[in-house]
Amino acid sequence: MNKKLLVVFGVLSAVAVVAYAQTPKAEINLYNWSNYIPPDLLKKYETETGVRVNLDVYDSNESLLAKLKAGATGYDVIVPSDYMVKIMTDEGILEKIDASKLSNFKNVQAFSAKPPFDATRAYSAPYMWGVTGFTYDSKRVPGGKLDDSWKSFFEPPAALKGQIVALNDPTEMWNAATIYLKIDQCTTDAKQAERVLTLLEKQKPFLAAYNSDGTIERMQAGEVIMHHQWNGAAHRTKQKLKTGVFVYPREGIPFWNDNFAVPKTAKNRAEAIKFINWMMTPEAIAIASNFTGYNNSIKGADKFFDAALKTDPAVNTPANLTNRFRPNKICSSANIALRDKVWTRLKR
Repeated sequence: MNKKLLVVFGVLSAVAVVAYAQTPKAEINLYNWSNYIPPDLLKKYETETGVRVNLDVYDSNESLLAKLKAGATGYDVIVPSDYMVKIMTDEGILEKIDASKLSNFKNVQAFSAKPPFDATRAYSAPYMWGVTGFTYDSKRVPGGKLDDSWKSFFEPPAALKGQIVALNDPTEMWNAATIYLKIDQCTTDAKQAERVLTLLEKQKPFLAAYNSDGTIERMQAGEVIMHHQWNGAAHRTKQKLKTGVFVYPREGIPFWNDNFAVPKTAKNRAEAIKFINWMMTPEAIAIASNFTGYNNSIKGADKFFDAALKTDPAVNTPANLTNRFRPNKICSSANIALRDKVWTRLKR
């Protein structure tokens, strides 16, 4: 070949390589709860598909809703809980994705295939599920054991004053309080709301903080003795804090499930749906469960669970305690306004 042609060909090849290297990969932006998906899993997805997943985090459903309603447009996949899926659907925030028609939806277990908040799975697909109780360090409580009641959390022994952290989450606090007080979660009765506020105000002096971040690290470091916790966080806490005890209060325990969804403002809708479909494979979701410490709704995923996950009663609830589960209800806007009012008064 002519030398001049070789030079020209070489220059063109170099330009092509540079142009390829500078061409941005396909990507999606995932907005998820903090510490709730393993980075290695996102890297695995990128390796397998060539699509990069960028992660941003929040600490409550309410924070997620507020961000989207304020006009955030950069997110392609979000992870709202059950009741929040219904709120977002009603407010026209979610894109219809028809998850039940995706190829991997066949892996979804029956109990999660037609949930009351999205009966046809038109707007959501399942991620993790679990319960919200509390964990305490048995070596640091009077007598080494606390009663399996919300009373231990809301009306704790004097020795625990300043040694308890509650989740900075109005829904979780409201749900736990209404269960303890035997009040309908969806009440719109102002007198019942006052009972909830009175209980929370009575508890407040015992708290070191309201904080939903760092629940695992805080307990493992011994910064506090008790923490309001999701059961997956309790599982991860106990990996280092062997004296940690997760409590299923006998009055009942909030049961929830989190879901993938796509906001209408998503710029990468097709890639977002592909990611959601991939997350419904047993191998992928099991990697997530092993990291988060939560169970999931995908058939066959348990075959890939770590042994510690399979045997921890905080995750695999003993059969005699499952009757304590109290699923989140879809409540009216009047109820939501009432609980928000209680939370505002509590935090002022």
